[in-house]
Amino acid sequence: MGRRKKGRPVHGWVIVDKPAGIGSTQVVGKVRWAFDAQKAGHAGTLDPDATGVLAVALGEATKTVPYVTDALKEYRFRVTWGAETSTDDASGEVLRTTDLRPDRTALEGALTAFRGQIEQIPPQVSAVKVEGERAYDLAREGVEMDLVARPLWVERLDIIDCDSDGAELEMVCGKGGYVRSIARDLGRALGCLGYVAWLRRTWSGPFDAAAGLSLDTLESLARTPELDAHLHPLELGLNDLPALPVTELAAARLRNGNPADVLAGAEFGETCWAAHQGRAVAIGTYRAGQLQPSKVFQT
Repeated sequence: MGRRKKGRPVHGWVIVDKPAGIGSTQVVGKVRWAFDAQKAGHAGTLDPDATGVLAVALGEATKTVPYVTDALKEYRFRVTWGAETSTDDASGEVLRTTDLRPDRTALEGALTAFRGQIEQIPPQVSAVKVEGERAYDLAREGVEMDLVARPLWVERLDIIDCDSDGAELEMVCGKGGYVRSIARDLGRALGCLGYVAWLRRTWSGPFDAAAGLSLDTLESLARTPELDAHLHPLELGLNDLPALPVTELAAARLRNGNPADVLAGAEFGETCWAAHQGRAVAIGTYRAGQLQPSKVFQT
């Protein structure tokens, strides 16, 4: 007989407006404790000094995390000119400085190269794995790494405000973007150097910081029925995928891992999710009137 999991079988999403000074993993731990949930994860790490939306998945919602992680995200941040740091943000050691400062025209011209499909090298202090170890652990040991450039889709990168000391920017990008790398590389391109002074993720896929729960509220409502009002359905994490309705019989087949007929069509080979009475049953691939399940939900 298997060991019983600790906690409640809670399923859904919790939108947290993360404050500065706490890591994403710590936030996930607080949410899991507050809901007394058996299982938890998150869709996209935020740096400890960053603020904004951190979407925490509980229970079966963790199966939808990859689809939220792949979605577009919006960041608002300020780049300070005149210095480069070891972490590419304000928390790091200053490595070099310059008195050069760009004007708005130069900044607008430089931003062109940072839109569309670009390549970016992650910061030395990042969660990227190097030979099985996290880059931030190696960086703390004084190891300097030659990190490999990674592709990034930048949907939009605009100036919100700028002055002689820096600029406030807004960026919409795909999976795997490092705002600190944007600040560092933009400063180098302009010849003035730069680092992130502050950073806020305003939305991520279907989740918006404006609807986020503060940690103070989370802690004040912890382990109470009132907290469950802040739990969003797991289906919210599937917003970007087509929903295909199924019958009760088909839902049962899918939950057992078997292909089943759907009541609507999609593109052949497209990833979709099966819905019965509005609830997610499975995620899979659509082929010739059927869904071939790859993940099933037991809620």
